[in-house]
Amino acid sequence: MKYASLQECVLDLEKHGHLIRIKEEVDPYLEMAAIQLKVYAAGGPALLFEKVKGSKYQAVSNLFGTMERSKFIFRDTIEKTQEVIALRNDPAKALKKPFRYIGTGLAARKALPIKKNKLPAHFEEIQISDLPLIKSWKNDGGAFVTLPQVYSEDPEKPGIMNANLGMYRIQLDGNEYELNKEVGVHYQIHRGIGVHQSKANKLGQPLKVSCFIGGPPSHTLSAVMPLPEGMSELTFAGLLAGRHFRYSYVDGYCISHDADFIITGEIYPGETKPEGPFGDHLGYYSLVHPFPVMRVHKVYARRNAIYPFTVVGRPPQEDTSFGELIHELTGGAVNKEIPGVKEVQAVDAAGVHPLLLAIGSERYTPFQQTKQPAELLTIANRILGTGQLSLAKYLFIAAEDAYSSEQKDGAHNNQKPALSTYRVEEFFTYILERIDLQRDIHFQTNTTIDTLDYTGMGLNKGSKVIFAAVGEPVRELCRQVPRLLEQLVDQQPLDSNDPALEKLRSVGFSQPSYVMPGVIAIEAPAYTSRFKGEEDVQSLCEAINAAGKLPDCPLIIVCDDSRFVSESLSNFLWATFTRSNPSHDIYGVNSTMDYKHWGCDNVIIDARRKPHHAPPLLPDEEVEENIKRLFASGGSLEGILK
Repeated sequence: MKYASLQECVLDLEKHGHLIRIKEEVDPYLEMAAIQLKVYAAGGPALLFEKVKGSKYQAVSNLFGTMERSKFIFRDTIEKTQEVIALRNDPAKALKKPFRYIGTGLAARKALPIKKNKLPAHFEEIQISDLPLIKSWKNDGGAFVTLPQVYSEDPEKPGIMNANLGMYRIQLDGNEYELNKEVGVHYQIHRGIGVHQSKANKLGQPLKVSCFIGGPPSHTLSAVMPLPEGMSELTFAGLLAGRHFRYSYVDGYCISHDADFIITGEIYPGETKPEGPFGDHLGYYSLVHPFPVMRVHKVYARRNAIYPFTVVGRPPQEDTSFGELIHELTGGAVNKEIPGVKEVQAVDAAGVHPLLLAIGSERYTPFQQTKQPAELLTIANRILGTGQLSLAKYLFIAAEDAYSSEQKDGAHNNQKPALSTYRVEEFFTYILERIDLQRDIHFQTNTTIDTLDYTGMGLNKGSKVIFAAVGEPVRELCRQVPRLLEQLVDQQPLDSNDPALEKLRSVGFSQPSYVMPGVIAIEAPAYTSRFKGEEDVQSLCEAINAAGKLPDCPLIIVCDDSRFVSESLSNFLWATFTRSNPSHDIYGVNSTMDYKHWGCDNVIIDARRKPHHAPPLLPDEEVEENIKRLFASGGSLEGILK
């Protein structure tokens, strides 16, 4: 099925049982978002909200909520799209098998954008206030467009083939924005629109921007796709839709003829206003900061327009499914871009950007009796310098060679399955069994991190760390809480009167809990200040060093609630890596500094909530009670929450 509009997609999904209509009136203030969160968590269908309080327009959510539904939406175009992307990454394929890829070339040709002469008759001019003004979280600064396609052109090379289409959040009201006349545009300066604005600023001219909302689902997906060099987002949108992206210019602004809504306006040099807070994909609010303000020129809506939206929060959410679909489409794109990389995963449960897991090759030291990371470190630096991967704080990288050479099953002569970053606990175990903690931890300090991450020293300021492992195992990992840690933190008798032990006991650590092989979580008093926090963890380091070695426990997590952290893998990943800044929150037992290289015997990560961190996203109890009517007997969503 090749959809010409979002409405066609909605009707097709409904026909095949992938969508439910919500007939009750629903409030865009918190209720619509709360419903979406519950239905996504239940693996439920797409949702069409027929009656949105305060707006005449219908709204749809959860379109991409499952891989099954995403593949259904793109069932007629996904295979050819994958082939085109593969050819962009490896053009030699077409030379080796030219006849196989004839259809691929035709598909790509059909994807080229087509320019029309004027605004289509099915558009009418409206106001921002006519839109469903959806507010997802209680402390959000206002209503946001959560699935925007923000279009801008290079001021030095105008035209659609040099344009950028990105998903940068748009704040529609609240704060200091004058309703119907101004909106906020949030983006990071290295992104495509940021480059365009920088050029416009140098030329002393405003940047014309168009925000498309809706249209065929391929247009939404194209705004978040990490495409191969030289492939336009608008070409990709046409390729995945199976039909040309159609557009025209009105008053100098690009208008998508297939969008449901279009907001046009200009961003002037130096003009900013406070934007946020916004409940974000890390599971916390991103706070108020000055971001560019766009002066609204005109707003359009097509006849029978449908407003698409999503909700982001602590993973997994619908953007998790987006990521799975992108991985399906791009395949080994990163492997081609970075030589030596076999696999990279941005871990969704940890908020995507905080944590990367990678597998690379290690060929630099083939004749050394004791292998150590060498090529892996070169690869690690390439990874941390590539696109969105550069926002990561933690990178755990391993070489696969030792894994494949381990003992075979004597009965069946079968090797273990290949190492994979997608079996997260197994991957961590592999790293922790092999890493030399005195040698193979590498920091990058005073560098950039995700703008949405508040664990660092300021907006977009933080640090990174690489944990690299190669070779055969050097330790066996604990499979329960070591007796020594139980004695230290649970006030059990010790055979030593070392002052370090008495100092630790005055801190009040408790509840050591087993997380996974080699990883233990320990509960600590609330973090009140940097000085006190450092003193607490240093006491733990000194006490472990004084009481004896813990060779089987290379990683200890200091946290607010050890039972929560140890309860599930996702809790461990989320709490540990979204609540720590490597340079400030990593400590070591018997830590050493050798020519500015830091090492230790046991790594301790302080993953407590800190005063400078952003607050976590919490559901509103009154709203949760109100939406029960939809899931009750006779409600539109009866039976969805099983």
